[in-house]
Amino acid sequence: MTILNDPVSAKLGDRAQLSYIASQAADARLNVELETEGMTLNIGPQHPSTHGVLRLEVMTDGEIVSQIRPHLGYLHRCFEKHSENVTYEQVIPFTDRCDYLASMNSNFGYVVAMEELMEIKIPERVEYIRVIMGELNRIASHLLALGVYGLDIGAFTPFLYMLRDRERILDMFEYTCGARLLYNYMWVGGVSHDLPKDFETICTDFLDYFEPQIKEYNNLLSFNKIFVERTADVGVIPADVAVSYGVSGPNLRASGVKWDVRKDEPYSIYEKFDFDVPTGTGEFGTLGDCYDRYWVRMLEIEESVKILRQALKEVPSGDVHQALPKKIRPPKGSVYRRTESPRGDLGYYIISDGTPVPSRVKMRSPAFTALSCLDEVSRGWMISDVIAILGSLDIVLGEIDR
Repeated sequence: MTILNDPVSAKLGDRAQLSYIASQAADARLNVELETEGMTLNIGPQHPSTHGVLRLEVMTDGEIVSQIRPHLGYLHRCFEKHSENVTYEQVIPFTDRCDYLASMNSNFGYVVAMEELMEIKIPERVEYIRVIMGELNRIASHLLALGVYGLDIGAFTPFLYMLRDRERILDMFEYTCGARLLYNYMWVGGVSHDLPKDFETICTDFLDYFEPQIKEYNNLLSFNKIFVERTADVGVIPADVAVSYGVSGPNLRASGVKWDVRKDEPYSIYEKFDFDVPTGTGEFGTLGDCYDRYWVRMLEIEESVKILRQALKEVPSGDVHQALPKKIRPPKGSVYRRTESPRGDLGYYIISDGTPVPSRVKMRSPAFTALSCLDEVSRGWMISDVIAILGSLDIVLGEIDR
């Protein structure tokens, strides 16, 4: 059978004729510039990595990401507007619901700002308790972030181990204030409950158990060959890009910028404690990549353990309700105070008009700035890498949407 009637192909067999046709077609396309039509892909809100609270509109060229547009609003609760219609103390439960994975730290930032506005001197015992609760919540938050990150990449077992140990921290919170997720524990001028008599022993026993577990996490996940290959050299955030977007916390430090509010603008009694500020090194890939962001959080867990051991040894006696004001009515004025949450630089801007109700409460979310740089960081990477990049930023949508 002859496929073509030209003199050359007539001398060839069927298979050779097909090859000849293909070569002729290829030659005809050599000088033609091919254009591919882009595709728009929605990741979320119904997706395991966005679980109903975020939609990423991803523009792609084949499998390569050309642009990402995050769409918010799935978790909006009007926190800032609600705050203009409740008293100052009633704002605290709303802060719980912003970063619901680190509610103690959200409470901490708000009450520190309020106490500065009202010029309240806090008893030393309260300061120690706040630091202890804040660092325990930092560990709990990082354990969930790292465990879920491994799950996103495909590592199931470390997630179970980390959630097991996080449960012990939540048990201590429940033992102290009766809640496991939304605490309303830190009040303006004090805390809602004093520590139970045996809390220091329970917490010390936990730390003795927990420190060896960090090595186990590293063996299971941190040094796992597949995990390293999925995260090293991927989604690099250069230091100048991180600074220009206002990125803070572990995401900023992973890019090599040594900035931690607890060290650089100390609040409460953090200046009393000896701890390091881990930064990215690019040891397994490139400085500022997904792995560095993961690794900085793992190192921060170790530093929080150091702070907790120091604080537990030095907790003074005293009345935790001694400085609670009978009525919260700050003078006219405004204040902005930042604290270091597990996600970064958490700021509260509060305007008072002299009444018991805030004129304005503005929250500066570290997760919002992290999400803002997702588009620039993800361009040029494959669709499969977007999940690795998003997970490494450790965003909480309750804090972003508010």
